[in-house]
Amino acid sequence: MKITMSSSLHSLPSPAQTLVSNFNSPLELKQAHAHLIKTNSPLSLIPPSRVASVCALSLADVSYAHRLLTHFPQPQIVVWNSCLKTLAESDSPFDAIVLFCRLRDLDVVPDSFTCAFVLKACTALLDDKNGKIVHGVIEKLGFHWNLVLQNMILNLYGLCGEMSTARLVFDKMPQRDVVSWNVMITHLVKSGDFEGAYRLFSCMPERNVRSWTMMISSCVHNGKPREGVELFMEMEKIGVQANEITVVAVLSACADLGALDLGKRVHEYSKRSGFGRNVRVLNTLIDMYVKCGCLEEARTVFEEMEERTVVSWSAMIQGLAIHGQAQEALRVFSMMIETGMMPNGVTFIGLLHACSHMGLVDEGRRFFSGMTRDYGIIPEIEHYGCMVDLYSRAGLLQEAHEFIMNMPLKPNGVVWGALLGGCKVHKNIELAEEATRHLARLDPLNDGYYIVLSNIYAEAERWEDAVRVRKLMKNRGVKKTPGCSSIMVDGVIHEFVAGDDSHSQAIEIFDMWEKLVDHMRQRGYKPDTSVVLLDVEEKEKEKFLYRHSEKLALCFGLINTPPGSLIRIMKNLRVCEDCHAAFKLISSIVNREIVVRDRNRFHCFKDGACSCQGYW
Repeated sequence: MKITMSSSLHSLPSPAQTLVSNFNSPLELKQAHAHLIKTNSPLSLIPPSRVASVCALSLADVSYAHRLLTHFPQPQIVVWNSCLKTLAESDSPFDAIVLFCRLRDLDVVPDSFTCAFVLKACTALLDDKNGKIVHGVIEKLGFHWNLVLQNMILNLYGLCGEMSTARLVFDKMPQRDVVSWNVMITHLVKSGDFEGAYRLFSCMPERNVRSWTMMISSCVHNGKPREGVELFMEMEKIGVQANEITVVAVLSACADLGALDLGKRVHEYSKRSGFGRNVRVLNTLIDMYVKCGCLEEARTVFEEMEERTVVSWSAMIQGLAIHGQAQEALRVFSMMIETGMMPNGVTFIGLLHACSHMGLVDEGRRFFSGMTRDYGIIPEIEHYGCMVDLYSRAGLLQEAHEFIMNMPLKPNGVVWGALLGGCKVHKNIELAEEATRHLARLDPLNDGYYIVLSNIYAEAERWEDAVRVRKLMKNRGVKKTPGCSSIMVDGVIHEFVAGDDSHSQAIEIFDMWEKLVDHMRQRGYKPDTSVVLLDVEEKEKEKFLYRHSEKLALCFGLINTPPGSLIRIMKNLRVCEDCHAAFKLISSIVNREIVVRDRNRFHCFKDGACSCQGYW
């Protein structure tokens, strides 16, 4: 009669049954083995997977298990694969690599699953050295046709920074799927080769939502939001449905561009697609609306959130700050603390910005000292920069200078730049020169710092010094960043560069500006030509002044949008004093609200006033 494993096992005494099926060490396994021999019972009563697991971590025991498993009908490598998988996914994946090496020494031939589990361990450890050994085994055994293994190898080399090897593997792959392309592009992006990643993306034979999302996100992170939006439009056109991660990436691009219409459309899509409660999507929506100048829409998203994170609160505080609503920002912070939400470093950057933009020096001091005392947050360089900005804007330049000199961190270009900005407003040439000396060493190619110092000299009518700074810029190869402003009309973004007269509506734009100037002069407007750094006649200075990019964008908006509608303008540089004064008057003349986002903050011009209340 044939004895089955079940009937044989039940024929053993109860303690023996436990020993044979539940041994927990090599010693107990050997006792069970001896018992089966003594009782003339079949070895098949021993669970083979348990044999492998209890012997895996010792060289001698692996050898014993190997000999034992040769008596089982099941292929030995199948048993070891189960053990390798467990080890690779454990807290000690190196054990899987060690076991693999021991099995090779015992001439146990691996299969594709073996290689996959060991590659998983190598990936967890970023172990490219052993990964190359496994790669060699794969090539030797002819598994190079296995796409899963090839993708794992590609990913391992990419994660380990072996980009030339990864590219070689990718180029030599006998076949590729969308995963192969995605892996290669991901690691090109992470290695900083955005252009290479974009070229590869353009060559993809097929793309999934992950491919599109990855490239859109990469465009945003590499300062190319316009290209990111264009990719999203193309993705929509071919019918690929965006997921939550795509939505976040596109909203970030809209925030950078000020593309409000598209941002609103993506917001509606996220609601229809069930992403309306996704906290990350909602946080990005707050940021998008804030950066597009729609503070009330951002507030609505914030107030309707069922769950808020510290990112949600911080985004709202920062949004209120850059829109000049400092007191409201402080009120939201109080609400945040009342709910039990602990702030982080980003929260305090928003609070300090609020205090800085509105001249709340005492409140800023309290927040700066309280972040460590009350919340255990160590100030970083950004917080020190905010404090220098706070003191400098308020005219406390000596206090700002002392603060810099006593900082526990080495001041960077942003810190000295904040002091320089205050020196310009409050006309302190001596400190401006000191700040510029530091900036010339820390950030030698930043044109903004040279221009501010040149501006300070020009306002003091020290023309020779202003010219000397300009020559210094030229000798050092520093080029002035041209002012550029954009405005969206009917879903199309229109860009204007300072002095540009090539626009198709240039004549209408200049006529509109002349009409506005006539109205402004009747209200006491005098062009502030001090911002023009050229030693030329006053009329020539006015001509340069009237061609600032934000003025061109405003006139275009007034011509091409319905009367009474809000105008939003984005500028890459700071709004100059003359444009600021002019826009206040124009908002009253045309009875329009004009929102301008410059490099530092938002300016909401309405009824002849600006939200910055002088602290801009």
